[in-house]
Amino acid sequence: MRRSTLTRTALSALLVLGTWATAGLVPASAAGSPSSASPRSALPASAGLLSAMQKDLGLTAGQARARLASERKATAVQGAARRAAGDSYGGDWYDANSGKLTVALTTGGRADAVRSTGAAVRLVKHSARRLDATRKQLDKGAAPAAVSSWHVDPEANRVVVDVVASAKNDNDVQAFVARARKTGPVTVHAVPAAARTLSAGTVGGDPYYTGNVRCSIGFSVNGGFVTAGHCGQPGAAVSGWDGSAVGSFQGSSFPGDDYAWVSVGNGWWTVPVVLGWGTVSDQLVRGSAAAPVGASICRSGSTSHWHCGNVLATNETVNYSQGAVYELTGTNVCAEPGDSGGSFISGDQAQGTTSGGWGDCTSGGQTWFQPINEVLNRYGLTLTTA
Repeated sequence: MRRSTLTRTALSALLVLGTWATAGLVPASAAGSPSSASPRSALPASAGLLSAMQKDLGLTAGQARARLASERKATAVQGAARRAAGDSYGGDWYDANSGKLTVALTTGGRADAVRSTGAAVRLVKHSARRLDATRKQLDKGAAPAAVSSWHVDPEANRVVVDVVASAKNDNDVQAFVARARKTGPVTVHAVPAAARTLSAGTVGGDPYYTGNVRCSIGFSVNGGFVTAGHCGQPGAAVSGWDGSAVGSFQGSSFPGDDYAWVSVGNGWWTVPVVLGWGTVSDQLVRGSAAAPVGASICRSGSTSHWHCGNVLATNETVNYSQGAVYELTGTNVCAEPGDSGGSFISGDQAQGTTSGGWGDCTSGGQTWFQPINEVLNRYGLTLTTA
């Protein structure tokens, strides 16, 4: 890397993560167990991330710290609570009001066992297995463009199909919805716009480039970094923000999935940090334990910088124009063109790389990310942690 690179913000172009890609959102399937977190500092997150949570979630500093602490506990009990639920398991989510993980059960016989793990209990009609089977049935068929996405909503105990409000009476949309309702417990929500990939021109920030495409770094791994699959094909050369050679794509999948990894050389190196872009403090990465539905989550991107929100759904199928992508995580965090490929983080735990969405950071919107643990397992990568 040229000496001039070293005068840049200490961690900004070091292939850490935090910008978004120029190409757009895509899929992700959750696979494998998350890497365990290493010992953490007393602070649950950087001052910058805490300030972003205050701004976007309407919290005080104390409330933001308390929420991260309770979310960490909820994440920690997920495994034991699910095992205790057994065949009556109907899904789970983080409840911000109670500060606990809530586990849905189809029968009350396992309620005490679940409560003993520290989770709350709610009785529901449909099991998680039943809901997931319905979602998978919808995955098997094509959907019209005005059907934006579908996912299991554990709190509602139903599969939610999102359709563009202006096209809800379209014959093809109505036919899809009718077929969907025959597969199981389905409800329909209207959304303002269809999901789309997010592309952008060569604007400022700390991007990387492949050909004439600008994308953003996701998370550092041993030997390189992960990013969005739509940004490049295996073998494609990558250059940094300063135009110097970085490395090349070693693996990539899109659509169906939206992940890739890039090897790093030529004097570039990697560090376990999500960049604050001079707006907030940088955030260390200490693991990749997946946050539950309802948990707070923040995103770093070169266009819109830090923004926070909540996890809305996991294992969501998103119907992009390039084709459906599977097992994405949905959030209400805003994003804009040029943010694609950047990092989603909850506290100090890496969650995934930005894939796509609708809306912007002025009017709001929805963004999906590719869970990081799938790409780590797919390519045998190790997340770089502090």
